[in-house]
Amino acid sequence: MQQTINRELLFNQCIGESEKQILTEEAIDFLTELVAHFTPARNQLLAERQAQQRDIDQGKLPDFLSETASIRDKSWTIRGIPDDLQDRRVEITGPVERKMVINALNANVKVFMADFEDSLAPSWEKVIDGQINLRDAVRGTISYINESGKIYQLNPHPAVLVCRVRGLHLPEKHVFWQGEAIPGSLFDFALYFFHNYQALLKKGSGPYFYLPKTQSWQEAAWWNDVFCYTEDRFDLPRGTIKATVLIETLPAVFQMDEILYHLRNHIVGLNCGRWDYIFSYIKTLKNHSDRVLPDRQSVTMEKPFLSAYSRLLIKTCHRRGAFAMGGMAAFIPSKDEERNNWVLDKVRKDKELEARNGHDGTWVAHPGLADVVMEVFDRALGERKNQLDISREHDAPIRAEELLEPCQGERTEVGMRANIRVAVQYIEAWISGNGCVPIYGLMEDAATAEISRTSIWQWIRHGKTLSDGRVITKALFRQMLAEEMSVIQEELGDARFSGGRFDDAARLMEKITTQDELIDFLTLPGYALLD
Repeated sequence: MQQTINRELLFNQCIGESEKQILTEEAIDFLTELVAHFTPARNQLLAERQAQQRDIDQGKLPDFLSETASIRDKSWTIRGIPDDLQDRRVEITGPVERKMVINALNANVKVFMADFEDSLAPSWEKVIDGQINLRDAVRGTISYINESGKIYQLNPHPAVLVCRVRGLHLPEKHVFWQGEAIPGSLFDFALYFFHNYQALLKKGSGPYFYLPKTQSWQEAAWWNDVFCYTEDRFDLPRGTIKATVLIETLPAVFQMDEILYHLRNHIVGLNCGRWDYIFSYIKTLKNHSDRVLPDRQSVTMEKPFLSAYSRLLIKTCHRRGAFAMGGMAAFIPSKDEERNNWVLDKVRKDKELEARNGHDGTWVAHPGLADVVMEVFDRALGERKNQLDISREHDAPIRAEELLEPCQGERTEVGMRANIRVAVQYIEAWISGNGCVPIYGLMEDAATAEISRTSIWQWIRHGKTLSDGRVITKALFRQMLAEEMSVIQEELGDARFSGGRFDDAARLMEKITTQDELIDFLTLPGYALLD
């Protein structure tokens, strides 16, 4: 059923009571303005991504831009950081589901990143409910009652709320403008901003955003235009809207100064989105046989290309007065004491490395990790709120070659089979409506599945061998996929397996791993299977 709510936007969903809370006439007017003003430029930016990728596919490697050298060379700083974002030593991330929002805001953290992107499967119901949940959280009225009658409510001093919108590549397939699905990023931004900016400013905070999957300074400039337009429309001072940009694509790491510069009135920091960054390294360099990564499990932050990425981000951010946020700890605490001690030790060591390097804060995926990570950064920061004083100015300049350095390690049968099991289980959960999934002791979002399936695609593409000498072929992958489906069924049980969408997930995994052209994001074909 199609229903016109505004003469320019077409919604292909029935508008019920939940939608009416969010899709008010005034909110739709604002969304329509943004879509009409900024969709054509967004589409051009996506076309430019493809053009750049074609150049890389043909042998050109990413590098720092000669035409923007003056921005990198000049002395300048960002506009400033609001008081309630000065201390971000521990941030928790998670989807915008009601119970999750309450638990995350109540956790022992400074910031909650409420996610409409990688940890949310964007069904229409979940996207609309997510906007309602964040609106209620901002107003302090959010509550939730579980099946046993337990009531969840906000503590008196919840964490600061930051909203992560969808990436530029993702559409909102339920809303159309001029015959095309509108950008999901504008849908998320417009509705969160419209319904919450006044209440946020009234309580001394503001409309804060995380921007994912950015690939160029031009995309940062596009967001700057969106922010400026919004501030002017609502008569707000320049710089009211604040954003943190995830550096989670290989092209973006070469343009961090430029991204900060073009968002300098609105940006407060950059974040090491390290799992997506590994995925982007594979995807961007997919045609380069000398840059093929080993088993996913062996690609750690100690690897030279990832260490260089982290250190360059810190140096660049702190030179400009911006925060350098660390990456995700995806582990889930265990009820088994021995296993839990192992988990906490792994997380502690990872976060101690980030703190020593100079990161201002870091991410966790589970409230049970908050205390141990808070202790690490409390020790590192002492009386300071952040580590902006750590400049890394005496570091040797990081060259493009270091950021692109091939990663040593084995490709093993165990690693390949683990990739298959994790990717299939994540895809099954995602197309079933759950984008944040515990798998083998880790809280997984789309990034892990992306690494898993693109690694195997690239191994097949270049005829790489496993450590036992076998060539990795489409036939070998299909054989392992069939075998690992049986393993998954045995692990989960017949009832869960037969009641899920594992056949759909396996078909999608087979398609995107064996077809000749690499699909940019599994969530694009996955979205077609999502209600």
